[in-house]
Amino acid sequence: MLKPAEADKELRLAVQMNPGPWERHSMSVAQNARLIAGKTKDMDCDRAYVMGLMHDIGRRAGNKGILHLFDGYDYMMSIGQEEAARICLTHSFPIKDVNTFFGKYDCSPEQKLFLKQYLQELEYDNYDILIQLCDALSLPNGACIIEKRLVDVALRHGLPDFTLDKWRAFLNAKKYFDELCGCNIYSFLPDILENSSVNLV
Repeated sequence: MLKPAEADKELRLAVQMNPGPWERHSMSVAQNARLIAGKTKDMDCDRAYVMGLMHDIGRRAGNKGILHLFDGYDYMMSIGQEEAARICLTHSFPIKDVNTFFGKYDCSPEQKLFLKQYLQELEYDNYDILIQLCDALSLPNGACIIEKRLVDVALRHGLPDFTLDKWRAFLNAKKYFDELCGCNIYSFLPDILENSSVNLV
């Protein structure tokens, strides 16, 4: 696993290749993941931070839809970072169904089949679930109540048939980490009240 400073460097280099708001989003996911992991008994804060920072690293290759998952996976695998590569693929799928991606399917049929089999064969661990959760509640400037973010995504992408199932998965992840942390995670995430009171669209 990359060290936090190494992951920071990877993100800086990636943003030079493709600047955009995804940089601050990635930093927010990483910071929130670190905070939540730190409230649990068994999770590693640095590992959570690195996974959060690298989850969207595929955006280094340009502004793409689902293809950014594969770009991230391929790059992380090329530098020997299998755990981070895994997060690049799993972070968008709280439901292990390749057809539940919000966005453009710009990958090849072979890539989609690979992802389908990959997700089906994988047993999610706490880090997979944590980054899925943090991706859903992290804005570029901090955390947001997850329901508000889900509605924001729905307003931008519509309401596909899988929407409610995906929402339930995110809400279950939030409940799961409330229990692991022994408190409501909203009680310690930064800027959550400020971000949840503004219009995100």
